[in-house]
Formats: sequence, C-alpha cells, structure tokens
Amino acid sequence: MRAPVSVIIPTLNEEAGLPTCLGALFEGVSAGVIRELIVADGGSEDATLQIAEEAGAEVVPCAPSRGGQMRAGAAKAQGEWLLFVHADTVLPEGWNASVEAHLAQNERAGYFGLSFDKGQLAGMFVAGWANLRSRFFGLPYGDQALLISRGLYEDLGGFPNIPLMEDVAMAQALGRARLQRLPGQVTTSPRKYQAQGWLRRGGRNLWTLARYLCGVSPDKLAAAYRRQ
Repeated sequence: MRAPVSVIIPTLNEEAGLPTCLGALFEGVSAGVIRELIVADGGSEDATLQIAEEAGAEVVPCAPSRGGQMRAGAAKAQGEWLLFVHADTVLPEGWNASVEAHLAQNERAGYFGLSFDKGQLAGMFVAGWANLRSRFFGLPYGDQALLISRGLYEDLGGFPNIPLMEDVAMAQALGRARLQRLPGQVTTSPRKYQAQGWLRRGGRNLWTLARYLCGVSPDKLAAAYRRQ
C-alpha cells in the first residue's frame, strides 16, 4: 500500500527555517507515512529552492499568496491525506504515530498544539492563547499544521486563493465538529514576534482576526499587514 500523506509546504524566502522543518519530516518518510513532499514556492530569491530540491521535494512555482500556494500544492498532491505545514514550523517528535492513529480512526481534520522555540513567558502566553482559541473557538492557525483528507478538502473547495487569513477561512469551513487536536505540539519560530515585539505583534494579529471576522476583505487586510 502506498504511503497515504502528501506534505505541502508554502514558501517564500524560507532558507532559515526550512531545513529544520524538513528534518522533522524524515521520521514520516522512514515510517512509510509520507508519500511525497511538495513545496509551493511564491518566488523565493534565497536558497529555499535548492534546499527543497536537495530534500527530494517537488517544487511548484506559484504567485506569492499563501492560500493560493497551498491550493496549487494540493492540486499536485497524490495522497489520500494532505498535511499542510508552514516552513518555520517543526512537527513534534513522534508525530507520525499520531498521524497514523488519526488516519485509522478518524475522518476529521487534525491540528497540533502550538509552542515557540524561544520567547519564554511571552511565548508561553501567546501559545497558550492560540491553543485556547483553537480548542474553544475552532480556529487553529496555519502554523499549527493541518491534516485533512483529500475528500473533505475537496468537498470544502480547498484553501481560498487569498493572501491572508486563508487558515481561518479553512477552519471556519470545517467548523469545530470536524476539527480534532492531535497529540503533541509543533514548535514554530518567534522571529516576527521578536522583531516587532510580542505585545505589538500579538495585538496586531488579534486586530486583524477581528477585522476579518467583521467582513474586511483579505486583500485589504494584507495591504495593511504589510504596511505595519
């Protein structure tokens, strides 16, 4: 039987985090869980493509829009299940066992808990809020990874081709009843929080989410996001 999971990673100049992200995936290759690795690249100008190709990934060139990139990657994928992972996210040790158990018992989409590799108390607070938001409001973000069956993904129409909030749009389409937290926590990079300040970045993310839920277009939100 062929491996069931296609891993899809959207990238744009991710040479710093991609090697660690890919390293955590190898246990899934060894265990026969990962069928293929697809890197949907939005026009990287650093060593991202070289790193991806050396890891044996299929590179899919795309316009720089994360929703569109993941959509394009999914269109190329052959697996029965799709695992979307951000390039600065590292899956936890033993993740393949969690995924295998989920595939055998569940039709719901799965996501992991969140943690940061740095940040201490500030990082714990932000990650704690993210985990509460996911549990009680059914809104896991893309940096928590998303495991979803091809059938369910296609029934929902896939990721929308939008530059921002594509993960929230997918979570809304799924609804809490079709989401399940998987054992373990991914580790993601806090570099954007450290560059902008934990409080400022966290507040901006919350404000962006609130505006999106109130109906502001993702294009308008992305333009404002880039200016800040």
